[in-house]
Amino acid sequence: MRVGFGVALPMAVVLGLTVGFSVTGRAQSFTLCKGTFALCTIAPCTSVPGSSKEVACRCTVNTGYSAGQQPCHPAKTAAAGQQIRSRYYPVKSYVICDNDRPWAWCLGKPCITSKNNPGAASCTCDAVKNLGSYVIVTRKYTPAACTTGIISLATAQQVAQITDFLNKKGSPLPPFPIQVLNPPSRG
Repeated sequence: MRVGFGVALPMAVVLGLTVGFSVTGRAQSFTLCKGTFALCTIAPCTSVPGSSKEVACRCTVNTGYSAGQQPCHPAKTAAAGQQIRSRYYPVKSYVICDNDRPWAWCLGKPCITSKNNPGAASCTCDAVKNLGSYVIVTRKYTPAACTTGIISLATAQQVAQITDFLNKKGSPLPPFPIQVLNPPSRG
């Protein structure tokens, strides 16, 4: 099903990075939690009227193990639905992009589940760009992957760091071998 050139993420890169990150690169430790969380890995997002710093993202609601930077908290009942946080679940493949396209940073952000659709959550995420190479989680490469829409993403370094954390011996949430789907460079 994979299109393009796939290579395994080099373990030397994964193991050589510091555990912990934030959108600005400040080191933080990770926590592993079991419970309900918003998964925003490929969430489509739209601009928040009147704000250049926030975007609204439509994420999925999942239950199980996840990783993040905040302590574990159970879902809280709110007027509109349940309040949960966006957290990370391992990815299998992605495309690496290197341009100044804006994207959404959702890890740890507050989300509200939909009362009418408990499998969906609305999350308010940070609008960011120019943080280095970033990844688009996808199953196949397309030329438009790095240029279309505002999507919840992470930098390539951030994915490597959280994967390193999940690779710790005995983790109940082991990462998948990650395939990088970029086409081969033409020299």
